[in-house]
Amino acid sequence: MEAYKPAKNFRAVLDVWDIAGLVKGAHEGKGLGNEFLSNIASVDAIFHLVRAFKDKKIDHVEGDVNPIRDMEIIRAELIAKDLAMMSTKFENMDKAAKRSNDKKVKDELVVVERIFQGLKENKEIQFIQWSPREIEYLRSYNLFTAKPVVFLVNVGLKDWLKGSNKWIAEIQEWVKGNYPGSPVIPFSATFEKMVIDMKEEERNKYLEENKTKSAINRIITNGYDALSLIHYFTAGEDEVKCWTIRAGTKAPQAAGVIHTDFETGFICAEVMSYKDWKKCGGEQGCKATGKYRQHGKDYVVQDGDIMFFKFNRPVPKKK
Repeated sequence: MEAYKPAKNFRAVLDVWDIAGLVKGAHEGKGLGNEFLSNIASVDAIFHLVRAFKDKKIDHVEGDVNPIRDMEIIRAELIAKDLAMMSTKFENMDKAAKRSNDKKVKDELVVVERIFQGLKENKEIQFIQWSPREIEYLRSYNLFTAKPVVFLVNVGLKDWLKGSNKWIAEIQEWVKGNYPGSPVIPFSATFEKMVIDMKEEERNKYLEENKTKSAINRIITNGYDALSLIHYFTAGEDEVKCWTIRAGTKAPQAAGVIHTDFETGFICAEVMSYKDWKKCGGEQGCKATGKYRQHGKDYVVQDGDIMFFKFNRPVPKKK
């Protein structure tokens, strides 16, 4: 039996890809639509960046600044692309089902038809009710409108410092009607660039004087929440590692994020929460108060767990 101890410090990372905006007709290939849409297809969630400031030096493809119109264009393009794909799939599946008695084919056709009809009714797939079995099919199709969305509203520096922008309320209302539950986060790219370039002392003074702060942490946190990501920690005497997993992951699969041997040879996990660790003054305090527990393969890892895995290293097969 072996126990895992980390080798070096490790920080959690959220990868964000900058993809240029879509133009009207992108789903038909206008502009660089097909290229941009293929980039969006490869991500798990979307930060939808909305422009809400005027600047004569920065042109707008539609001629003027109107965030509501811009969001409607993007929404329409993503639905249209999904519809085009599912239209072809529905046609092919329908033909296959008529030639086959395979129950799996017929079951999938029902799901494909539901998706197709929903898109025809201009509905986002993520806001239609699906059974767990249907969700498995949905994941395999990688639809644009099934991806969670966080809306980032880019305002000008003056608006950020005064804490208001004429578009925010209207944007929030539009998101509430079209993407219920999706976060709307105002920020200023100009402000963020300016403060990150400052020296720490200068930055702290500027933020205090203007009674404001960076929105980056809020953006990252909402990105993690949209992806249903959580963290657990492994720790040695002089080092800590942070590991990112999906909410609902069980202990063996969480261990497998570190190494596949930890999952296949999993024995148990010794666990204490970060809150208990802090409250009890460390590992010994958690053990003394019964907050340090041993869990088996059915334990669902919680956000902020500090974990110590025990496992049997797989024996190499003899040749």
